[in-house]
Amino acid sequence: MESPNILIVDDSKSTRNMLQRQLKAVGATVTQAADGMEGFTAAKSDTFDLIISDIEMPHMDGFALCRELKSHPRTRAVPIVILSTCDKEEDIGRGFSVGAAAYVLKNNARHELIQRVKEILNRATLLRNRLFLVVDDSRLIRSTLSESLLQAGFRVVTANNGQEALELLKAQKPDVILSDINMPVMGGAEFCEAVRAKEELADVPFVAMSTDSDRRMMREMVHFGASAYLIKPFNVEQLIILAEKLLSDHVQLLLKEKSLLRAERDSLLSGIASLVQALEARDSYTRGHSEAVANIARRIGHGMGLPAQEVEKLWLAGKLHDIGKIGIRDDILLKPDRLTPDEFETIKGHTTIGAEILGHIHGMATLVPAILHHHEKFNGEGYPHGLVAEAIPLFARIIAVGDVYHALTSDRPYRDAISHAEALNELRKSTGHHLCPVCVKAFFSTLPV
Repeated sequence: MESPNILIVDDSKSTRNMLQRQLKAVGATVTQAADGMEGFTAAKSDTFDLIISDIEMPHMDGFALCRELKSHPRTRAVPIVILSTCDKEEDIGRGFSVGAAAYVLKNNARHELIQRVKEILNRATLLRNRLFLVVDDSRLIRSTLSESLLQAGFRVVTANNGQEALELLKAQKPDVILSDINMPVMGGAEFCEAVRAKEELADVPFVAMSTDSDRRMMREMVHFGASAYLIKPFNVEQLIILAEKLLSDHVQLLLKEKSLLRAERDSLLSGIASLVQALEARDSYTRGHSEAVANIARRIGHGMGLPAQEVEKLWLAGKLHDIGKIGIRDDILLKPDRLTPDEFETIKGHTTIGAEILGHIHGMATLVPAILHHHEKFNGEGYPHGLVAEAIPLFARIIAVGDVYHALTSDRPYRDAISHAEALNELRKSTGHHLCPVCVKAFFSTLPV
């Protein structure tokens, strides 16, 4: 979290100033209040990420301040750290019972406070506005749980039974599902099984709750896909801690999977780049061609206003557009003279070879249409399928512009390169029959004035 907004409530000015210096050193914006009443007024009038409060203060002590903050809709989700000289177990226990997220002794503040603040802010960022779906046929239980979860900073929706909950799930995906087991219409076991059967909900933590502590029931719920099991009556704080752990573990798992996928993708791209380099090393005339076409395609993508993620895919497709030439014989691929009709038919096969290579690589399927169709022509006279106009995939039409431009401005065994101005003129002539007019226009829009 960048520049957290923190409120310090303490009747000692020297303590407030000392804390402010510590917190500003880690980038926090700090507001001070001299007692609980002043602190409560400040908390209601601004938006704070964290409140640090002493206990023994005039007008309103720290325990009363916690209760007021946790009962007010504007401040109930703000985490509170109690910082006090009171070190008795009953004081510490009372601090947690009125809603404090942490209790730090002033003697330990210099070494412990900043680390605890960072932990709480990180956790609050993780949990803020996460959506809880509470499913129970008891109105009292739904109301009690909803209020406690709202105080902890969650958003909450509720349902009377599994069937009603499934209807809600059509419109929104919660971050955690908390469901009773014994309910009319559709019970928790059937509901859990239905949730896990839906691909888009399969990763949502599912917490089952019941008055039944039977091990068989618990194991049955785990079998149906429950992530955890709570036995009623349970302390609501127990639920909050469980939710925090489930969400934290879930997010960490997603981050780990994302990191592994990124590493796998980088390794794969490195291998493919080596293949492209090996391919172009066979022919000095086409060395650097794929890189040049990829960069032109990226410029065109930006010029057309494509989203950044799509432009990245487009660049990669440009980089790999000729990968299929790895399967073409050297005596044809490197022939210094013009190709015979039969030899040209062989060369044309590089588009289907490239599509087949990438089609078998995980995560590359979206690039296959661009690789397969980058030699289609706008008038339908291209290959391999003779597609016409917008039936040609957009990425293929964009790559075709870069392919033609770079080929024209590069030396070939059978002809010399032409100038930039001459190549632009050829692109204009090719617009509408070989090249897509929209893509050519976008290319021209990216050129220096």
